[in-house]
Amino acid sequence: MEQLRTAVRAANQIVFLTGAGVSVPSGIPDYRSKNGLYAGKHNPEYLLSEACLANEPDVFYQFVTQNMYYPDAKPNPIHLKMAEIGETKPVTVITQNIDGLHEAAGSKSVVDFHGSLYHCYCMKCGQTVPAETYLESDTHQNCGGRIRPDVVLYGEGIDPDAIEQAIQALQNADLVVIAGTSFKVSPFCNLIDYRNPEASVFAVNKEPIFLPFRYTMIEADAMTVFKKI
Repeated sequence: MEQLRTAVRAANQIVFLTGAGVSVPSGIPDYRSKNGLYAGKHNPEYLLSEACLANEPDVFYQFVTQNMYYPDAKPNPIHLKMAEIGETKPVTVITQNIDGLHEAAGSKSVVDFHGSLYHCYCMKCGQTVPAETYLESDTHQNCGGRIRPDVVLYGEGIDPDAIEQAIQALQNADLVVIAGTSFKVSPFCNLIDYRNPEASVFAVNKEPIFLPFRYTMIEADAMTVFKKI
């Protein structure tokens, strides 16, 4: 813990790589734990797929709107601490999360690697549509097209701009902190291969993660750790 605190103080540029565990304290479930989003669901990865959206759009819409949106969720101390650090030095947050809580906490440089539920658009005309409108109906009143959230579904590729921004941030950072993720989902976990080789790397997670180079593992709840940084 003290090593991480010292590293944060000394760093010139920081990258935080965050996963579902960062948002769990805000009341948003992770995906694969026994109480996660996928628990008890039949073929949940299909329900969040490009194929489901194309072939069974009503099934897709029902699953997403009933299970993915948590409008009352607020940033927790992890989000807030990362934003606070970003007020004093360059910080980029690269997140797997699609809940918008890093932005809500005030982080200025956020790469939503898997997109955001709060960026929605019409698939027919391309117009941006408020998420609140999407939650009422997935039919675009202006043109009759179908609205979808701008998130990466199973079967879709990552936005090349997000990849480029993430790689550039990692190449420039002298401190990388992985938080709240098992760091097993590709291509997100592969981003670490593009880090500045001179950067210090810390991982904060309840279960250990394993990286093929020297790093510091803090096996603890991320809330506890970030409250003390």
